[in-house]
Amino acid sequence: MSSRERVLAAVAGIAAVAAAVAAPGAAATGRHQDWDETAYRGQIEVVRSDDGPSDPTVLNGTVFVDRDRDSRHDRNERGVAGVEVSNGREVVTTDRRGRYRLPVYDNMTVFVTQPAGYQVPVDEFNVAQFHYNHLPAGSPELRYGGISPTGPIPDAVNFPLVESSLTDDRRLSCIIAGDLQTYNLTEVEYARKGAIADLARRNDYQGCGSLFVGDVVGDDLSLYDEVKGLSAQTNGPARFLPGNHDLDFDATTAVHSFDTFRAQLAPAYFSYDVGEAHIIALNTVRYPCTPDLDNVDGLRPGCNDPVNRPRYNGHIDETQMEWLRRDLAKVDRDKLIVIAGHIGLLNWADEGSAIHQVDQVREVYELLHGRKAVALAGHSHSIENMRTGDAMQGWRDLFGIDSLPFPHITVGAIAGDWFSGRVTEDGYPTAIQRDGGRPGVLTLDLADSSFQERFTVTGENDRVQTQLGLNTPTYREWYVARSAWNSNPVGAAPELGDPLVVDQADLAGGTWLTTNFFIGGTGSTVTVRLNNHRPRQAVRTQPMRGEDQFVGPEWSDPAAVAEQLVHGGSVANRTMHLWRFELPTDLAPGTHQAHVTATDVHGRRFADTLTFQVVAQR
Repeated sequence: MSSRERVLAAVAGIAAVAAAVAAPGAAATGRHQDWDETAYRGQIEVVRSDDGPSDPTVLNGTVFVDRDRDSRHDRNERGVAGVEVSNGREVVTTDRRGRYRLPVYDNMTVFVTQPAGYQVPVDEFNVAQFHYNHLPAGSPELRYGGISPTGPIPDAVNFPLVESSLTDDRRLSCIIAGDLQTYNLTEVEYARKGAIADLARRNDYQGCGSLFVGDVVGDDLSLYDEVKGLSAQTNGPARFLPGNHDLDFDATTAVHSFDTFRAQLAPAYFSYDVGEAHIIALNTVRYPCTPDLDNVDGLRPGCNDPVNRPRYNGHIDETQMEWLRRDLAKVDRDKLIVIAGHIGLLNWADEGSAIHQVDQVREVYELLHGRKAVALAGHSHSIENMRTGDAMQGWRDLFGIDSLPFPHITVGAIAGDWFSGRVTEDGYPTAIQRDGGRPGVLTLDLADSSFQERFTVTGENDRVQTQLGLNTPTYREWYVARSAWNSNPVGAAPELGDPLVVDQADLAGGTWLTTNFFIGGTGSTVTVRLNNHRPRQAVRTQPMRGEDQFVGPEWSDPAAVAEQLVHGGSVANRTMHLWRFELPTDLAPGTHQAHVTATDVHGRRFADTLTFQVVAQR
């Protein structure tokens, strides 16, 4: 069976399963019709003649309403005025007849910015079709093929649209999916049975669709066909931006490092409108990085030998920065700017690392000054809801950023911790992430030019937002011993015992009830009501007031670590969304219940309960 046949067979199988199972995530909304019946399927129109264009230095085309949905610009189909079209450098606006003209470059991707109230076509895999690659001689020889020769510039590239009330709705839900990152067919099936099956059961995101924010695969670019089989299960347009595991690693310059990605999925960067939001998908990965552009300040020594030891860096090149300036200049200042990249402008997990954040962060902040904005990213395999005013020492030391000017959200990963850990009865691994968060996807709920974020754990409903544990002296001693044993597994592995049993020595030595509030951030609160006592505030372990990260057993999530140190994966020895409540030292022997209420910055409350035992001695 060919790769394409495997994809189509898998699509048919999972669709049958999805139709029979109730949604675990956000409730399906009745106002949406069946996506497969209403989706606008088609492609851009490339017009060629034997003579070619009269002026091959200029690309002409029309953005038009495809009334008969045949992807061809017929005489009775009107052009759409006021739409932005770009070649990745210049940004032009269509005239009253929907026409545009753009300069031609030997290596360029031409794309349309979908306007609100319209929808670009999608292919049979739901991948949005809105761009044309022009590379006359094709890519240099690359393992995964790159871009085939496109030949001379066409006479015209026309971009079809259909009218859509869904993309003009004042309330929209956008799926932001981080790090699918499948390395093989086994992991493709993990994703299919997990987060993708969840998305197949939801129909609340048809207007905005899904944006996969990089590391779509794990280095093996031949798996893009399988990924399209996954996107075929989703209920809306699927868009992709590139990550550091989507690279053509055999490209010798950054000019061609994402050619296969561009050929298979999307432009390296682009924008689109839905409702009152303008979404910008950036390429924040430069490979191979070089000393002249990436290590001028000496903070990225890994970029000093691009020939023998090629590395990547978080970077936006000047061509893309100029496109970003021109793109933003066309956007009404009242709109919400959603700016997404694989490597985040800044993040928490790697706040002290220059290569894992974006060199041009200050320039981007200047462009967005005075605008309503939110930044989204993947890359770090963690969930980070960073709010306006948050500060970390690494941001100040590396980039001179004293505090965040608007929210930044690291959206977690579908792969979680690279599909590590034990495989559950649901058919996919626990894959607890490096911050203790569980795998899943973020939904950005838009209301006019405002937004609310929500994280949906794979296989769960939206009310599952917390993970409770007990951080005891016994646990902390085991953490150290088990970590040492994992590094040198000689003899029997140290055992933790029952993590929900606490003795008097534990209480005397300091025991905390911990709450990992996945989407929690500055402004969120956690209260604990122990048995029938009044609720009391828990304390966040990482205040985000300009300090460095707090790392170690006392700052860890014991519920996550107890799984990770035994079954493999990263270790949640730090997290920016952990709250802890110190248990009284005189807590009586017997059964106790802790009732936890976590409240996010939008006032949404999430309840959880932990039952544990106090004994005189273990």
